[in-house]
Amino acid sequence: MTITLEGVEGEDRQDFTRDESRAMRQRSLRLLGSLLRPLRGRVIIAMLIVAVSTGLQTAGPALIAYGIDTGLPAIIEQQDAMPLALIVLLYLAAAIAGAVLMWQYTMLSARISQAFLFDLRGRIYRHAQLLSLEFHESYTSGRIIARQTNDLDSIRELLDSGIQGLIRGVLYMAFIGIALLFLDPMSALVIAASLPILALLTRWFQVTSQRAFRATRIYSARLIVKFVETMTGIRAVKAFRAEERNAREFGQHVEDYRAANAKAIGVFGVFDPSLVVIGNVVVAAVLLVGGLRVADGTLAVGVLLAALMYTRRFFDPMEEMAQFYNSYQSAAAALEKISGVLDENPSVPDPTRPIDLWKARGAIRFDGVRFAYRDDFVVLPDFDLDIPAGQTIALVGSTGAGKSTLAKLVARFYDPTEGSVSLDGVDLRAMHPKDLRRAIVMVTQEAYLFSGSVADNIALGKPGAARDEIEAAARAVGAHEFILALPDGYDTDVNKRGGRVSAGQRQLLSFARAFLADPAVLILDEATASLDIPSERLVQEGLTTLLADRTAIVIAHRLSTVAIADRVLVMEDGRIVEDGTPTELIGGTGRFAALHKAWRDSLV
Repeated sequence: MTITLEGVEGEDRQDFTRDESRAMRQRSLRLLGSLLRPLRGRVIIAMLIVAVSTGLQTAGPALIAYGIDTGLPAIIEQQDAMPLALIVLLYLAAAIAGAVLMWQYTMLSARISQAFLFDLRGRIYRHAQLLSLEFHESYTSGRIIARQTNDLDSIRELLDSGIQGLIRGVLYMAFIGIALLFLDPMSALVIAASLPILALLTRWFQVTSQRAFRATRIYSARLIVKFVETMTGIRAVKAFRAEERNAREFGQHVEDYRAANAKAIGVFGVFDPSLVVIGNVVVAAVLLVGGLRVADGTLAVGVLLAALMYTRRFFDPMEEMAQFYNSYQSAAAALEKISGVLDENPSVPDPTRPIDLWKARGAIRFDGVRFAYRDDFVVLPDFDLDIPAGQTIALVGSTGAGKSTLAKLVARFYDPTEGSVSLDGVDLRAMHPKDLRRAIVMVTQEAYLFSGSVADNIALGKPGAARDEIEAAARAVGAHEFILALPDGYDTDVNKRGGRVSAGQRQLLSFARAFLADPAVLILDEATASLDIPSERLVQEGLTTLLADRTAIVIAHRLSTVAIADRVLVMEDGRIVEDGTPTELIGGTGRFAALHKAWRDSLV
């Protein structure tokens, strides 16, 4: 089993090959298409609205030209103000109608963007939960937060304003070109002569800004990761006085992010003034050519004025489109990273044809299991083990011996590289997920509590459990008394990550949660490590009663916990080197006897 997470490995890279860039674009486009497909009806309506609105706004200069060249002569020569009045009314009607349609478009596009983001945000959250433990152990929480915050904000900015500017800009330029072809083809030809220069400038901006904005996303993600890791591990930071070192590292990330943003803004700073210069040169050329034709009587003054207005307006959308490209590059880089996460497949997939196991007895078997986190890091080289239903075994051994890996394989956090792990004769890879999660529960040293009440956290083991069931589970592990001493008892909000209770109390609550789940197999991975001696004795009393009729795997460095086991397995280098009851191994001369003697001597 080799961890190859594109989201992890690719996030710190800037030098993508052409094939990699193409693959990322295709992946992003597939995601974009799947998000827009349910919204295509509203998208089409929105495009029609903006097309009509832009067409009405484009009609303004042509109406002005007609008013100057037709309406004014009618007043001067015939004292007839009706043509000019009609033109003014048409001009106002077009302006008002265009404004109303743009308001409609703005409201509709807002609903589209919110529906788009609602779908995408939900996909990220749901998919991240479905991904295997392997992914989450490699992909930092800061990066996941960046996907849900910075990256989604970039996409939101593009949807809310960028796309509107692009659509309006493209349509505006197209309508202006058509209007000029009818009004004055010569002026249209002058504008057309500038298009190759505009194309070269736009291509330069596209290539250069793509690299620049991708770099800003990379440095932004690194900054967020550093901040989240520092705040999450603030106790360790303070314990080791790492504030100054972290401040220097964070300052470097801030500087890298600032430099990347400055470079991206610099690219835009070249592009925008260049557009202004080209636009002014073309306006001057249209004025020169048109003015000479007005002088010799081949062009009407109103048409020249309209041509100048159209020429000036032709280049205005280019600035908006450059701003769109600014937002687009940021959003495209964000969509690449989000699509990378969504493209990750669980390394522990659900079975295509799951086998139901309604009532598990708890017999576990390892048959020819080989497991490796990486090809060069084999944890279990060739492992066989039978655990009868209802037996409590204790796993003992040095750090890295493979105890926690064995437990994670039983909980199916990972799948074996070779061989199989089965429950009651059913391979865990074929078992229905709901039956697997109901049959096997694991309690780790990290007792995580979620925001909410004490009762809510215990009820996580059995959603919908009655209050008396929750209290019975708390009594079983010795947590009832301290819960009653809390300000609101079982209704006390545990605060962020259980900040209202001690580490030992958090562990007792996690025990109560597991006990309420009533699994066939209970795994305790260093679960008593944070308990003091009185609390551990209370828990052991509860364990003795609870584990009597179920299979249990207990991993503990505290040998006092091993006393409740029916069987002790001593592991070294992924192999079982001793197997027997606690009494047999203590009375022997093996490794467990030596460990037990050292532990007894430490108590003297």
